[in-house]
Amino acid sequence: MKKYNVAILGATGAVGTEFLKLIEERNFPYAELRLLASKRSAGKQIEFMGKTYTVQEATKDSFAGIDIALFAGGSVSKEFAPYAVEAGAVVIDNSSAFRMDPEVPLVVPEVNPQAILKHKGIIANPNCSTIIMVMALKPLYDLAKIKRIVVSTYQAVSGAGKEGIDELTDQVKDFAEGKEMVANILPSASLAKHYPIAFNLIPQIDVFMDNLYTKEEMKMVNETKKIFDDYDMRITATTVRVPVYRSHSESVNVEFEHDLDLAAMQAALAGFPGVQVIDNPQEQIYPMPLYTSEKDDVYVGRLRRDESNDNTFNMWVVGDQIRKGAALNTLQIAETMIKNNWL
Repeated sequence: MKKYNVAILGATGAVGTEFLKLIEERNFPYAELRLLASKRSAGKQIEFMGKTYTVQEATKDSFAGIDIALFAGGSVSKEFAPYAVEAGAVVIDNSSAFRMDPEVPLVVPEVNPQAILKHKGIIANPNCSTIIMVMALKPLYDLAKIKRIVVSTYQAVSGAGKEGIDELTDQVKDFAEGKEMVANILPSASLAKHYPIAFNLIPQIDVFMDNLYTKEEMKMVNETKKIFDDYDMRITATTVRVPVYRSHSESVNVEFEHDLDLAAMQAALAGFPGVQVIDNPQEQIYPMPLYTSEKDDVYVGRLRRDESNDNTFNMWVVGDQIRKGAALNTLQIAETMIKNNWL
């Protein structure tokens, strides 16, 4: 099998670390591995598959000879993607920088792999919550066109990075010791006001927009329409940060153009690659973030008819947002290109 020169931009962060785990787990065919990061992280050493790598500072010249550039996300994507493309690499980017660019395909390989063929050097990885939702929607969309989606998310603190995880841990300890809980990160580190996440829910992820939705909520709306190439689909979202370390959960209410059989829906979901149905209410069996963390699949349960509206169903969808919601989906895009000789 041909092997490829791979660069990871953001190699020291949560997603970059997950890239490395997955490259080893999935036996990804790399020849050279180039680990890149900011000046602050340059010089760090990472042990990987019996070899010591020194993290290099990302510059415009970092991508010479690279075939695939995996970008972990962040503001640097906009700066370095053009240099990588100019050097001949295909960039698969996990930031929001290019997702809604009409020239850049937005891809979940199980859902819209053919979109990859439209790339002009850059392929965008969708928002983590969007990926988790569309994985559960695609097999149902193939049964009947979707008219409307109402989604509420319950998003883990790791979505805010290592700092979010550390802050939850510190706040739990402070609360247990009777100390005041200090909040510096959530709902967003860039904002002037912060709230504790321990023993709390924060109904804000990212900043508010003019329509009073948050940026995270509108990502789910706009990205879902682009992935399905269906701009008639009506979608409304409420995104909430919850005191869970890892794995996002979503309550999804879906209205279809015509009625569906519940057993057929179960079968379609169970037969879809990357989806597992965990749904036995009588035995209290349903997906939960504690048991889906560090797993590759998206888990669906609580599938039931919405008795308040025709042709409408509810389901509960849970997935690891660092794996399928970020690093795994990015790597799967590269694997799809390799498998189909699209590189």
